[in-house]
Amino acid sequence: MASSLLHKIPLQTYQASNGSFGSYPRTLALASFPRLHLRKTFNDRRKLKVVLFSGHSVGCSRIKPVYAVSSEDSIPIDKEPVQLKRDESFEQWDSLTAKFAGAANIPFLLLQLPQIILNTRNLLAGNNSALLAVPWLGMFTGLLGNLCLLSYFIKKRETEAMVVQALGVISMYVVILQLAIAEAMPIPHFIGTSIVVASGLILNFMKYFDLLNPKIWHFWEEFVTIAGLSALPQVMWSTFVPYVPNTVLPGAIAFISAVVAVVMARMGKLSETGVKFLGSVSAWTATLLFMWMPVAQMWTNILNPDNIRGLSAVSMLLAMIGNGLMIPRALITRDLMWFTGSAWACLFYGWGNLICLYCLNSISKEFFLASTFGFLAWIGTTFWKDSQVYGLSSPFTSLKGLIFGK
Repeated sequence: MASSLLHKIPLQTYQASNGSFGSYPRTLALASFPRLHLRKTFNDRRKLKVVLFSGHSVGCSRIKPVYAVSSEDSIPIDKEPVQLKRDESFEQWDSLTAKFAGAANIPFLLLQLPQIILNTRNLLAGNNSALLAVPWLGMFTGLLGNLCLLSYFIKKRETEAMVVQALGVISMYVVILQLAIAEAMPIPHFIGTSIVVASGLILNFMKYFDLLNPKIWHFWEEFVTIAGLSALPQVMWSTFVPYVPNTVLPGAIAFISAVVAVVMARMGKLSETGVKFLGSVSAWTATLLFMWMPVAQMWTNILNPDNIRGLSAVSMLLAMIGNGLMIPRALITRDLMWFTGSAWACLFYGWGNLICLYCLNSISKEFFLASTFGFLAWIGTTFWKDSQVYGLSSPFTSLKGLIFGK
């Protein structure tokens, strides 16, 4: 996501790796450009520190849809042919969408902070049993999803989105740590989770600063792919227990299938189409895990309508705002996976739960209407501005380009 300091001398070239499900950078000999490499690394670190405050994109905008993890296929604007360079309005909107993505850290951080504070108060009061109400398995699933998406956005060099996912990992791990202290989570599971989180954060940030061996990154991608594929069907199945048998069979089948697919990819037994599909699995499974959260919540609402009153309208609004701020960036970069996850969370997790609260008279009519019109106005403005800077005839053309790549 970080653009090169000198565009005429690319530091990296890309080629598809045989028998793997990603493409990896082939770094040119650093002996030829030692000062240039050091300047690039230092600049990346400086930009990472200020991203939350400045909101300036250190990433590159793209002119074609990104459907998979292999985001290296995208064309950075600063490396486009001269005739394809965008005008000033495009550059301004590109920078502004990056600021929106960076600002999403605020509502997402506020979303998790109340739970952390409440857990801390209960621990200090010796009321450890209160933490049993927080399901550690659900927190672990969300944490795994954040880790997968962190790897995805680091490969895309989308620094603002990367920071959002990294803060999500850290905040969820803090909650898991509290659950382990309260003995609401088994210690062996907590130790395993800690190892995964520490390894994931270190590897991802080493990747961001170009300090990681491609083979190690390849192994990490394989790990998150297997973990995500195993978790998704198990979480989906467990949602409907006790209406379906309580079993780990869905997760076990998915785990075996994922391992077989990864081994076949390593051995070069998969077709080119299969390799590309497997490359998209990690990010899509993480997105589907997040997309399943509102489905599970809606199912709970149907089974236990009285529990809906326990939902926080402010939390639902914060979730809608945070995901909504990511939509313009996902649209301008033509990233279908990113757009799908953010739009789904806005529509079903945020606005959908607000509908439930409104129907039960848990929130006022004014609160609901203001949230609804604000959401619709934001989406409308996003599509209108996107079509304008791309020079398209209609906002619907932007949606068509996002989905079909035309």
